[in-house]
Amino acid sequence: MHKVVRLLDLDCAHCAAKMQEEIGKLDGVNKVRVNFMGERMTLDCEDDKYDAIMKEAEKIIHGLEPDVTIKA
Repeated sequence: MHKVVRLLDLDCAHCAAKMQEEIGKLDGVNKVRVNFMGERMTLDCEDDKYDAIMKEAEKIIHGLEPDVTIKA
């Protein structure tokens, strides 16, 4: 599954890099790219694990940037 998610109010390039690194380690993630300037995350993952991956990704994102709003 290939999905693009908006990350509104992402305001730290270093945090975006950390998000990408940590989300990339999740089971079922094939590839992830967090674009700081575009305020978006491109996620390529296994279809059946998408919901679980997004729950964990949200925890990671809000742990690093609490004010980010995630729009699927």
